[in-house]
Amino acid sequence: MRLRGLLWLNAVFPILPTALLASAAVEGRVELPKSHSAPVQAKRYQIVTKGGVLSTQPPLAVVFLEGSFPQPVSLPTKQVTQKDLTFIPSLLPVRVGTKVEFPNLDDTYHNIFSYSPAKRFDLGRYRSDERPIPTQVLDKPGLVILRCDIHEHMRGLILVLSTPYFVMTDTNGHFRLDGLPAGHYTLKAWIDSRTTREKPVELKNGETFHVDFP
Repeated sequence: MRLRGLLWLNAVFPILPTALLASAAVEGRVELPKSHSAPVQAKRYQIVTKGGVLSTQPPLAVVFLEGSFPQPVSLPTKQVTQKDLTFIPSLLPVRVGTKVEFPNLDDTYHNIFSYSPAKRFDLGRYRSDERPIPTQVLDKPGLVILRCDIHEHMRGLILVLSTPYFVMTDTNGHFRLDGLPAGHYTLKAWIDSRTTREKPVELKNGETFHVDFP
């Protein structure tokens, strides 16, 4: 009878990997800059060539665990759309090797490009009905700054990371990362194109580590 019960439990609740049963978590808060409306840059390429500070409005941060992690065989495709002459989302964190599509949902041409060291490309002019949708594989870590050659006010950010463990904060700066491996790592908080804070962490299975970035 006991054996039958165990077999029934295994059928209903399949055996989970050890990493899922025994993993760590980290949570906390990042102190974000005060929200403000950034002026439109009139000069083309000024952000890229002169290192102007870029951040989201309202402010958000990306918290990620830095360490040595194996690269997966494949990664899901992500999208940055152009809608109402803006990039959606305005900030997209992805892992190295991710393919990103750039669909145009506006009734006008767009010409998306980046001069960032992490990825240089120029998609050329294209309409919403043109196929295939332009894509880029982001194969180097770093910040990719998106611009439109036709609409100079448009800006978008893609943060390319060498880790599978990352999350965006809410608008109050709160975050939580689950399913983390135990060990010694560096926890980082990317706040804007010039500011990244970091703290060492020792994660233990079954425990939640609290970290604030003041």
